[in-house]
Amino acid sequence: SGVCNALSLEIKASPKVRAFVGEEVLLKCSFRSSSPITESLLVDWTYRPLSGGRMETIFHYQSIPHPTTAGRFKDRISWVGNVANGDASIAIQSPELSDNGTFICSVKNPPDVFHNIPQTVLVVTERGLAFQLTSAALLSILVFLPSVLVVILLLVRMGRKFRVLKEKGKGGYKKSSIEVSDEPEHTDTACCGGKIKEWCLNCVDTDEEDPY
Repeated sequence: SGVCNALSLEIKASPKVRAFVGEEVLLKCSFRSSSPITESLLVDWTYRPLSGGRMETIFHYQSIPHPTTAGRFKDRISWVGNVANGDASIAIQSPELSDNGTFICSVKNPPDVFHNIPQTVLVVTERGLAFQLTSAALLSILVFLPSVLVVILLLVRMGRKFRVLKEKGKGGYKKSSIEVSDEPEHTDTACCGGKIKEWCLNCVDTDEEDPY
């Protein structure tokens, strides 16, 4: 019964947090104590690798934050909490795939020292290439894309005009009215002269056949 009455400090933490390699991740932890917050309040974050093994303390808080000075999280843990507001959250800079594991947030505020033990599983993954666009790259695309489209449209229009002119040039060739033709001209005079000549020859043949 005495132990149950002492369980007056409640801690809440996210059961699972997803993160991307190289992008800061926030591990949230909130608490509520029945006793006033004093300088005796303690916050401890511990970590166990996904592959298993012993727990290791990676962060300690008592009046001021004390990030770990050794191990895989050296110089990568920052305090983002506020104990006056019941916040004991931390942030991890440049998370790695090897950071995957279980994190436990422990808070003690004497005389409240007994509490539940929530666990947070961190899952770090590689961000897909499609999402690796920085704001600067996205802005550049938005600025230059309209210009590229305009240039493409102009090139398409120029190509169409060039094809039209080329087809006109290959079309049927029409002789100019002043061009000289190599074909012999057949005039009406020539036609009449030929008929007269043929009539005369016929007359001569007739006279020779009938002298009387």
